Amino acid sequence: MTRTEILRIRKYLNNKFGSDKFTLEKSQSGDDSMEVHLNGEFIGLIYRDEDEGEVSYAFQMAILEMDLPNAADASLI
Repeated sequence: MTRTEILRIRKYLNNKFGSDKFTLEKSQSGDDSMEVHLNGEFIGLIYRDEDEGEVSYAFQMAILEMDLPNAADASLI
């Protein structure tokens, strides 16, 4: 991804989620993806896809079950 794409995606995420805490870093896997960080914590990856001249970006975020609130938490209801 180009520097301009990275800056545009970061601005989009910060605007969309009302934050200024999203940052993007080149993925260590070497493919055309970026790591997404929120408050310095890795939360997912953004992949760039180009098909027939149309560019799109896919955000992938895994949520571990152990990171979720306890199912017995009454505030979930």
